[in-house]
Formats: sequence, C-alpha cells, structure tokens
Amino acid sequence: MNLDVLREQLSADEGCRFEIYLDHLGLPTFGIGHLIRPADPEHGQPVGTPVFSERVAQVFERDIAVLIEDCHNLYEDFDELPEEAQLIIANMMFNLGLPRLSKFKMMKEAVDARDFVEAANQMVDSKWYRQVPNRAMRLVKRMRSIDNG
Repeated sequence: MNLDVLREQLSADEGCRFEIYLDHLGLPTFGIGHLIRPADPEHGQPVGTPVFSERVAQVFERDIAVLIEDCHNLYEDFDELPEEAQLIIANMMFNLGLPRLSKFKMMKEAVDARDFVEAANQMVDSKWYRQVPNRAMRLVKRMRSIDNG
C-alpha cells in the first residue's frame, strides 16, 4: 500500500488542526484526527491549546504505524488485498479504531471472500455510515468499484 496516498487521503478526510479541539463525538483531538489519550502530554489541556506542527507530524506517523498494525491484526492477509481495499480499510481503521472496526464482522467476511460489493453493503448498514456520511459514502463508492477480476 502506498503510504503517501494513505497520508493524503487521511489528511483530506480528517483535516489538520494545530490546536486541541473536540471531534464530532465531543472527544479532545488535535492534528490529523489524533484522539488525545491519557499518555499524551496534551491530555487535560483545554480546547484551543496550540500544538506545534512537529508534534502533529510525529503523532500522525505514530498513528499510521498503529493503524497498519491493527489492519494486519484484523486481516491476516491484508497485504494480499487489492490496494484500494487496503486504503479503504486503513481509512476506516483510522476513523474507527480496531475495537469498533472489528465489529464489522459481515464486512470482514465479505472482504475475506473478495466480495467488495457486499463489503460496501455492510459498510452502509452501520452507525458509522450515519455518523460520517460524506466520508462513508466516498469509501463505499470506492469499495463498490474494486475490480476483483
């Protein structure tokens, strides 16, 4: 998978903010969709606290490394999937995290069977699809267009 393409897609979907803000679920976040964790030095800082660009870049690279590892944990054959499927799954993993994406059991079954139209159908049949409709509709359209021939 081309990590530069993934970085571009995530940056476009998430945006980039150099301050602490609340995401669509009201959770403290900064940079390119980085959910602040208790171990982060930004934990407990108020909304609006500035975050330097170097810190945003450092955390984004770490978040990408974690999401790639999580993709491999969920899909043992992740590297054998079509690149477009890898990019879509990685995007969803970044947005949802492993605990939530692992609940997409029927989507996973469809991807495992290389039935990308059914995988797209399962993506639509989710709370996630209603929570982030613009992103979800784009990813569903891309999943439907994967040629597994």
